[in-house]
Amino acid sequence: MEQVLDRFLRYTKVFTTSDPESETFPSTNRQLAFADQLAGELREIGLPEVTRDEFGYVTATLPPNLDHVVPVIGFISHMDTSPDYSGENVNPQIVTNYQGQDLVLNSEVVLSPADFPELLKYLGQDLITTDGKTLLGADDKAGLAEIITAMDYLIRHPEIKHGKIRICFTPDEEVGRGTDHFDVPKFGADFAYTLDGGEIGELEYENFNAAGAKIIVKGRSVHPGSAKNSMVNSMLVATQIIQSLPSFQRPEHTEGYEGFFHLTSFKGDVSRTKLEYIIRDHDLAKFEARKKLLHEICSVINLQYGQGTVSLEMHDQYYNMKLKVEPVKYIVDLAEQAMKDVGVTPKIKAIRGGTDGARLSWEGLPCPNIFAGGHNFHGPYEFVPVQSMQKAVEVIVRIVELVAKL
Repeated sequence: MEQVLDRFLRYTKVFTTSDPESETFPSTNRQLAFADQLAGELREIGLPEVTRDEFGYVTATLPPNLDHVVPVIGFISHMDTSPDYSGENVNPQIVTNYQGQDLVLNSEVVLSPADFPELLKYLGQDLITTDGKTLLGADDKAGLAEIITAMDYLIRHPEIKHGKIRICFTPDEEVGRGTDHFDVPKFGADFAYTLDGGEIGELEYENFNAAGAKIIVKGRSVHPGSAKNSMVNSMLVATQIIQSLPSFQRPEHTEGYEGFFHLTSFKGDVSRTKLEYIIRDHDLAKFEARKKLLHEICSVINLQYGQGTVSLEMHDQYYNMKLKVEPVKYIVDLAEQAMKDVGVTPKIKAIRGGTDGARLSWEGLPCPNIFAGGHNFHGPYEFVPVQSMQKAVEVIVRIVELVAKL
């Protein structure tokens, strides 16, 4: 199990950030290079049927060693890191035997339990942090390291009985395209788990329904000295849209099952402004109501300033996996039991986000999400306890053992 740390440290140093502006798949060639590296490592540990396809998906098989047939299980994680913060030249730091002190990552960035009280859950453990200049990449390179370490362990311990196991590493999850070319029938699993969750014990089979919206506001630029009754400042019109949405339904004011409207980008000048939003809600009816509200606000603005002032493009991104997982909820129960068996307290909760598993569940592959161990993803305060990653490996192995008894 100790190998998970070495693998993770190696993976963090590989630049794999995805690019939301790219029109290629995967969105960056650096992901293809990392995919080749991972495929080579899978071959080295002895997995057969290792492939890296044209889209960057890495798949492999651990053949069964049972004398009877059990369900084929899959384990999935993603290779890319978030474009929200720099993922280049990552320099991971190891803090051994953490005792609750402030961690000075650099002169400007301090990881403190005063701001992040969850640090105090890991007293006496070993933490991996950033140097404050980049994200760490535990989302989801911790998952990669955990899956590969678990497969390596199973290969070196043939006395552990298991059915057929399939693994897949996907690109572009962070830009919402991770399963665009995922071939569920070819993957051939009856169900799977993503290793893409946060703190130790997390087990999730509910997530947001999600949509993305792009709003273009067209203004009328006139010299300000003669602008009376003729200028239309697109930035100010865009601000009307922002203010028309309920301010208490923003991410910074919501938690649990509460949905939100999140303004992710505002770019413009007098003549043209572009707003980008993400819309989230666990409840499908409330999700549809949120989309309807945004349409209505844009319609009102067009009535005020003239048709064509505002244009709205909106598309659904993924849906709540709960509807697809509940009919086979025993796969959640398996993961819960596996955690208990290895001394981890399960924390079953709804994801305030989404995973590849959300889309895969709707495409015919039920796919709950299991913790990978990290905290504070997508920024310089990210950290992961080594012991959490080791427990994730144990959970994978225990799930495999339990499935072998079905």
